[in-house]
Amino acid sequence: MQRHYNVLFLCTGNSARSILAEAILNFKGRPTFSAYSAGSHPTGRVRPEALRELEIAHLPTEGLRSKSWDEFARPGAPALDFVFTVCDNAANEVCPVWPGQPISAHWGIPDPAAVHGTHAEVERAFRDAFLTLERRIGLFLSLPLASLDGLAVKKEVDNIGRR
Repeated sequence: MQRHYNVLFLCTGNSARSILAEAILNFKGRPTFSAYSAGSHPTGRVRPEALRELEIAHLPTEGLRSKSWDEFARPGAPALDFVFTVCDNAANEVCPVWPGQPISAHWGIPDPAAVHGTHAEVERAFRDAFLTLERRIGLFLSLPLASLDGLAVKKEVDNIGRR
C-alpha cells in the first residue's frame, strides 16, 4: 500500500503563491498527497489573479482560502510530512513547532502580488509564479520518496528550490 503525504506551503499573506502551490499539488499529487497552505500574517482573501491562473489551468479552486499557519500547529491538525516556504518573509520568520518534525525546505518565488504595473505585467507575474511552482511540484512528485531516506529526501527537496 502506498504511503500518503501531507504538505504545507507557507507564505506571509497566503493569498497567491502558497495558494497556487496548494491547488497544483492537490490536483497533480492525488491520491498520494494532500496539500495545504497558510500564512504567518494572512490577508484573509485569495488574490483573484491567482484564482484566474488556476482556472486557466483547469484546476479546482473550491475551498481555497487565506488562513493562518496557527491552524496547522493545533491539536487535531493534519500530521505534516513536508513544509515548504515559498516566500522569503516566511522563510526568515520563526515558524511554529510542527509535530513530527516534517521535512522543510525553502522554495522562494518572487511575489506576484507585489507587482504594480500594467494589467499585462501583473498577469505575467502571476503566470510566472504559477509556472515556477508547477515545475517544482512536478520535480517533487518525480522523487522516489519511498526509496529515499530522510536526509536524501531533504537534500533533493532543497535542490528543487534552486531550480
